[in-house]
Amino acid sequence: MLHGWGMNTAVWNHCPPDAWGGLSQHRIELPGHGHSPFPPALDSLWRWADACLEAAPEQAAWLGWSLGGLIALAAALRAPKRVTGLILLTATPRFVQAADWTPAMPETTLDQFHAGLTADPTATLARFLALQVRGSTSARETLRTLRDELASRPEPDPSALALGLNLLRDEDLRGRLPDIRCPALWLFGSHDTLVPARVAERIELLMPNAQTRIIAGAAHAPHLSHPDATAQAISAFLAGLDA
Repeated sequence: MLHGWGMNTAVWNHCPPDAWGGLSQHRIELPGHGHSPFPPALDSLWRWADACLEAAPEQAAWLGWSLGGLIALAAALRAPKRVTGLILLTATPRFVQAADWTPAMPETTLDQFHAGLTADPTATLARFLALQVRGSTSARETLRTLRDELASRPEPDPSALALGLNLLRDEDLRGRLPDIRCPALWLFGSHDTLVPARVAERIELLMPNAQTRIIAGAAHAPHLSHPDATAQAISAFLAGLDA
């Protein structure tokens, strides 16, 4: 289980226990987040994926939220025999817009976050939290939960935050998606402003065998704003892996 940019493993605390279908949870903190160290050698998406693989069980279904989803995809490409299934929660193979990829963030948004990190990291994280819930039908409650969870662990390393923004801006795994053979479930929020739900249409073309589902009324954190609908989708997918 991989959290998103600037977050930590506490983001999973409010998920219904039945979401995991009775399976054991193995929560991993991204490099430089929470209690995880950030050595200088971890300077790329693939090295972050390697670090998560080192911390993960030998075989597991991987769930990645947002940036964590990008890293889960990289792990599946890096070690396909170790990843038995993928759950990509409001994730995307490319986070920024391009001429052939319009359902994404403008690159200027990430540039503004970079500038904000230098001037005021705390305020920048607060702004990012607000963006994650914008449009959700339970935005106020979800934002409160995110703030509480972020405060429950050490603050992320600013260098890790900066590199994480670089990964969100620069990485593009669209061309590698057909190489992923394991079952995959992509979950989107209908009101997500960071990863628009229209990405689902692109995923269906790039990964015809993958499942996609849109959580109605959710923004970028459906596991917090709409935990029951999200749990039902995840548990049904996990049950299918054992079938």
